[in-house]
Amino acid sequence: MKKFLVTGAFGQIGSELVPALQQKYGVENIIAMGNRNIPQDFAGVVEKLELPNFEGLKTLIKKYDVGEIYHMVSLLSAKGEEVPDLAWEVNVQSLKDVLDLAREYKLKVFWPSSIAAFGPTTPRENTPQQTILEPTTMYGVTKVAGELLCQYYHFKYGIDIRSVRYPGLISIEVEPSGGTTDYAAAIYFQAVKNGQYTFYVRPDTTLPMMYMDDAVKGTIQLMETKANKLTIHTSYNFAAMSFQAHEVAEEIQKHMKLKVDYQPDHRQAIADSWPQSIDDSVARKDWGWQHEYDLAKMTERMLSGIKERFK
Repeated sequence: MKKFLVTGAFGQIGSELVPALQQKYGVENIIAMGNRNIPQDFAGVVEKLELPNFEGLKTLIKKYDVGEIYHMVSLLSAKGEEVPDLAWEVNVQSLKDVLDLAREYKLKVFWPSSIAAFGPTTPRENTPQQTILEPTTMYGVTKVAGELLCQYYHFKYGIDIRSVRYPGLISIEVEPSGGTTDYAAAIYFQAVKNGQYTFYVRPDTTLPMMYMDDAVKGTIQLMETKANKLTIHTSYNFAAMSFQAHEVAEEIQKHMKLKVDYQPDHRQAIADSWPQSIDDSVARKDWGWQHEYDLAKMTERMLSGIKERFK
């Protein structure tokens, strides 16, 4: 069978997507591509490459007879504001390279967009699938550009490319770094490690969130759906739950002692420009998306998993 190439294989999403793909399609059929944070005990096929690198990527596609690419490389929102030029190179140029190679080698592609594609002019409650996209961060700009590139290459060249707008993602496996929504994951790690956490957003900050198991499940489900069922060729709205910052703290406090305070910084403005809840009814209709985890169930899983890791 043709191989699956996962770029950004050791990042926040890739670290859990790769094992899921290995289990489903076989370890030998998943090519994990990364440049840093590669675990010494990783079991599988690894290639080191920093993107964008058109020729290097082309070499890997030919070497392994790749048929599908999960292009997960991305510079996240807070980091992107520090180095906007690099964010454009990593997030947009590398995507265009993948799309050009998909056109040449008839590849099927997954690329992640984000709720960062929305902006302060977007309706913040039950944000619809088709709405105003006027982001005020470079990360958001790269996601809108990427969505339009994906749609263009689909209609112009017939490329089968699929995408979701990820909400904030919460994971046991990788400690967060560089994202505006990272407080919703970092609080679990700090609760277990030292029993306290300082939020960089207000207690009433409300954002869409999702447990990583749901994100991985939904990503693979979308890629396995028959193409004729899909009606969106930019990026699907993709949702599970929304909660205020203080609510995640209070949920953790049901299980253990936790002291919190709030010191909003520059990330507050980014959070305030994003939706509070997402209407993902099109994804649920087109490819049967259903989430499993709510805040309570996710909290139990996060705390038990992190305690196991650090005991």
